[in-house]
Amino acid sequence: PKTLSPPMTSASLNRPAPKGESLAPAPARRDNARMNAPAPVAAPVLRAAEPSVADVARIAPAIRAAADEAERTRRLPPALLDALHGAGLFRMLLPKRFGGAEMPLPRYMPVVEAVAGLDGSAAWCLGQGNGCAMTAAFLDPAVSREIWGNDPRAVLAWGPGKGEAAPRDGGYDVSGSWAFASGMRHATWLGGMSSVPAEANGGGPAPVRTMLFPADRAETAEIWDVLGLLGTGSDRFSVAGLHVPAAYVYDRDEPSACREEGPLYRFPLNSPYATGFSATALGLARAMFDEFVALAGKKTPRLGSGRLADNGAVQFEVGECEARLGAARAFLLRELEDVWDDSAAQRRVTVEHRMRIRLASTFAIREAKAVGDAVFDAAGATAIFASNGMQRRFRDLHTVAQQLQGRKLHLQTVGAWRLGHEPDLAAV
Repeated sequence: PKTLSPPMTSASLNRPAPKGESLAPAPARRDNARMNAPAPVAAPVLRAAEPSVADVARIAPAIRAAADEAERTRRLPPALLDALHGAGLFRMLLPKRFGGAEMPLPRYMPVVEAVAGLDGSAAWCLGQGNGCAMTAAFLDPAVSREIWGNDPRAVLAWGPGKGEAAPRDGGYDVSGSWAFASGMRHATWLGGMSSVPAEANGGGPAPVRTMLFPADRAETAEIWDVLGLLGTGSDRFSVAGLHVPAAYVYDRDEPSACREEGPLYRFPLNSPYATGFSATALGLARAMFDEFVALAGKKTPRLGSGRLADNGAVQFEVGECEARLGAARAFLLRELEDVWDDSAAQRRVTVEHRMRIRLASTFAIREAKAVGDAVFDAAGATAIFASNGMQRRFRDLHTVAQQLQGRKLHLQTVGAWRLGHEPDLAAV
């Protein structure tokens, strides 16, 4: 029988490149000949043990200690990155043969959730980095081994933007700019979605491909002046005339390019992103709820006659929030488990599978936001101070909900499909 993981509580986690330069990076990392053609596949990389919530609890002090610095510097601090890499948390969705854990989505979700209960930015970066790591399943194995297998601290990051790719010498000269690239400040490689000329596609529609290049080949700009998730450093990067060999070009929309047999790599990227980012929202909301429960037992509001915990309206609010958060979490986990098992049995991911994950993840994000709003409001002025953890979590949670994965319109997408309309799979 299937069992749901218990909810996490706070107590349970006591040289930019000159224009026209080739992709080839600094000699210390690889030589030019190696970039012209992928190296032969070497001996298998040792697999990473599958991370667990217990691993998060073990590094919890490091995550908590880094939160203020991450917020202040707009990036994850080195000590925190050491802890996250040491626990294998950036390799949860990486194929096993490149040193990853290749985790099923139902077991991946609670781990990200547990990190979010400690720091939202760290969890968000893990959700982004792990989704990007699935790219390894679609590349020449020699390239994937170069990026991830030979570097235990490898992280790929990307973000939306516009790029142009001109075919030349067995690759592409790429120019473009991309933003909202969460984790780019600690990434070793970057990816830029770029339009390829129609003639390169036999005269058909101009295809879009993701061009991969070492992070030190891009120019960067700090633009991440936002409400929350400040530690993700979701800034902008750009390249001009950078030559990218064809082996480092990835087609996100071509399932037949997948070189891995595991069920994880049948899912479109939106599914792991939806899983990781909804887990982030749930973890943030649970931490806010636990903080409020602790506060309610101690705080007597100004002009009030008793503790918050003795107020009937507050008691009702706490009961309702517990139910909403627990229900959203249980629904998400159940759908992830059922979809995982069914898709593995069918050896394919159907439209229904994708819609179920879309619905459950969006619902989880919206319910988490509602719970966060409720307890923030009930906490009164105590919650508005920077010294109170609720304040940062409130900002982080609202930033999660504003991102594509949290859009309420996804509920309409699922509803329209259930009513017989053609499925809109753009964000599903």
